[in-house]
Amino acid sequence: MQTLMDSFPITIEQYHEHERANGCRYEFVNGYIYAMVGGSRRHNLLTVTLARLLGNHLEGSSCQVYASDMKVKAGSPSDNIFFYPDVMVACGRGKQDQYVEHEPRLIVEVLSPGTEQHDRLGKLEAYTQIASLHEYVLVDQSTSKIDTYRRAGCQWRLFRYREGDYVQFESIDFEVAVERIYRSVIGIV
Repeated sequence: MQTLMDSFPITIEQYHEHERANGCRYEFVNGYIYAMVGGSRRHNLLTVTLARLLGNHLEGSSCQVYASDMKVKAGSPSDNIFFYPDVMVACGRGKQDQYVEHEPRLIVEVLSPGTEQHDRLGKLEAYTQIASLHEYVLVDQSTSKIDTYRRAGCQWRLFRYREGDYVQFESIDFEVAVERIYRSVIGIV
């Protein structure tokens, strides 16, 4: 018997059906699915810390914070790309889908050694094509470094934050010390 993973390319409907039936998460890029790998303790702690800080700041607003389990539709309108960002913020009441966010304002990826290149190149290209996205944030899990790509008209500008800096999340009017983001992983290898 041929499995879904052996019959490429697959449709979006097959992809969504396969995920719901198996309870596993996969990223989808124009007909091809890619298994998600588990994150390290540091990765998870940084993700939870960022989701908590952003959620606390946005409490009572029209914005929602999602951590790891909500898909986002990425790429150009003609692409069929679905990723699972580590943290995502969506504001307002755009297209309502139980499993997919179509209009994120902010996306955060915590970098892992095995996925850093994909996060910096492939995901950057796909995410920056989302019309509603204002900021794409890359959080290094091994050192206190955060890179933010921020929309400036039709261009994207890179801002780098290090220890001693305050990270600006302009899309949601929030700033936080780099040290506060990394506090939960001090001493964790």
